[in-house]
Amino acid sequence: MVILVIIVSCTQTSPYSQTEDFDQPLIEQNNEMNSSGNFEALVKLNGIYFKKAAKSGYEEGKGLCLLNIANVNSTEGNYERAHLLLDKAGESLKHSENSFHRAKFYDSYAHYYSHLKQYDKAVIYSDSALYALKKAPDSNLKKKLLPRIYINRGTYFAWKGQLGNSLKNFHKGNVLEKSAYSTCMIAQYHLYTNKLDSAGIYALRAEEMMNRQKTPDIEKLWIYYTIGYYNKEIRHSDEAEKMLKKALEMSVKTRLTYSFQIKDVYKALSELYKMKRDDEKSYYYLSRYLQEDNRLNESRFAAINKTTDSFISEAKKEADQRKNDLWIIGILSFVTLSVSGLYVRKKIQLLKYKKKSLKTETDTLKSRVYEKKLQEVIELAKKNDSSFLMKFKELNPEFIKNLLAINPDLENSELAFCALLKLHFTSKEIAEYTFVQHKSIQQKKYRIRKKLNIEGDQDIYDFFDRVGKNSNE
Repeated sequence: MVILVIIVSCTQTSPYSQTEDFDQPLIEQNNEMNSSGNFEALVKLNGIYFKKAAKSGYEEGKGLCLLNIANVNSTEGNYERAHLLLDKAGESLKHSENSFHRAKFYDSYAHYYSHLKQYDKAVIYSDSALYALKKAPDSNLKKKLLPRIYINRGTYFAWKGQLGNSLKNFHKGNVLEKSAYSTCMIAQYHLYTNKLDSAGIYALRAEEMMNRQKTPDIEKLWIYYTIGYYNKEIRHSDEAEKMLKKALEMSVKTRLTYSFQIKDVYKALSELYKMKRDDEKSYYYLSRYLQEDNRLNESRFAAINKTTDSFISEAKKEADQRKNDLWIIGILSFVTLSVSGLYVRKKIQLLKYKKKSLKTETDTLKSRVYEKKLQEVIELAKKNDSSFLMKFKELNPEFIKNLLAINPDLENSELAFCALLKLHFTSKEIAEYTFVQHKSIQQKKYRIRKKLNIEGDQDIYDFFDRVGKNSNE
């Protein structure tokens, strides 16, 4: 009996036997790609690991791959597909004897519910993730996962309104990680609660740590944004502009597809330039903010669907050899075809609601920018400045284009004269500004009528009002 017990115990596989060779490298590479926003590469990576796990019969490994794809879908707002993948991943992970597996599973569900704004459920699942991870053996993987779970919990509690618990979890995560990012998240908390003095202390500390430590570009972006936003709030506009521009540089460097961050940078810059009374730049960055918002709900959603479908296709090849997995492929295929349309319609409704609140501000800024440029053009005309026509073309390009379509032989001097009429200068004013006699202006009007085929009984100002009508007028 003793010998039999020894033989059985020796043949039993440890639940952590695949941790170093499979789990840890998969999680580390997946997190790196997730931080860079390279979701297509992330899905392909998990496809490779999924096949590797299937080949060796490592069901929990397949579950981790499904979990990673579910997290991407949660981030992108594809919630029905995310839920389906989470449930499938849970078949092997929820009851795994490996505490890392359970911790990752529950943390992913917390992430999912936080995006649904169901913060009570997010906290409950985060509690389970924390409990499971604390039971896991000490390792480098545990050291990396534990502080991020605390930081995530800090975010959930903040959104739930439990600010005391929020700050406590942010501090626990920061004590364990001691990184520029974890410090930055405490600064974010103080900005969220409008405690600017504390926010400034942690924002500057995060910047110092970032310069000393090896910090991923995606985290640098977040830190620069936080420092920039803090300086905007205390009205240090030059420093705010400098830091927010650095955040933009980081987004270009990483070719970032994480819209929710870069979108916030554009919004902060728009608010900054509004504070500086630079309506033109404020309008520009507000427009970029809206463009990023659209990109999140259109091109990025299409890209992630494409790569996820490719992953599902790879999974099907494996499932074809295992009949008990066929049902999940059928459901995944159905979701692939049907969820996209429902999701897009829902997103369009949300976008309409969101954009309605920004429309007035956008239109006002757009009008101010146009009026400012128009006034500059009028002043150039009054001074008979040689750059008048060029600036007028920038302001109203369709006007010149339409005039040349009527008569391609019009000279620049004639185009400039037409531009003055478009601006409703009287003959007397044009004569005064261009230093010619009133009679010469009347003769120019007559020649222009002939060249543009303007009827004798038609008011020349009405004619030019209809030519190249500008949407800002």
